[in-house]
Amino acid sequence: MPNSILFVCMGNICRSPMAEGVFLSILKREDVENDFIIDSAGTMGFHQGELPDRRMRLHAEKRNYFLTSKSRKFSRSDFDNFDFIIAMDDNNYEDLMEMACTKEESNKIHRMVEFSLEEKATHIPDPYYGGDQGFEYVIDLLEDACEGLFK
Repeated sequence: MPNSILFVCMGNICRSPMAEGVFLSILKREDVENDFIIDSAGTMGFHQGELPDRRMRLHAEKRNYFLTSKSRKFSRSDFDNFDFIIAMDDNNYEDLMEMACTKEESNKIHRMVEFSLEEKATHIPDPYYGGDQGFEYVIDLLEDACEGLFK
């Protein structure tokens, strides 16, 4: 049975699809793509069906990540469908914990920065209202944390 990981941020157009793209790239590099099911979602559904933010895609492509997933809202069924649910920040974490109905569900929820190897951050910041440096910083954090998660 494959390992299943769901990355979650607020709108599912910047951080979580970027984490999905980075992690998929690691799986491809390690030739273990078929051993995992990877997806992303948002705690809010206001970008439902949209591609990731244009700026996030632009910065991702500079590093050879191609983000093609469509935004979707986190669903209660995600607790049944995923082994790990990875939150980008404390607000996402708390929102997910409030939705968890059992200890088993809450045990699946983790903060992305728990897996950081080199980078020192308390959360993955939302780059949506910032400039280019914010997007680059988020990718740096996610590359580091995704390597840690894979290990």
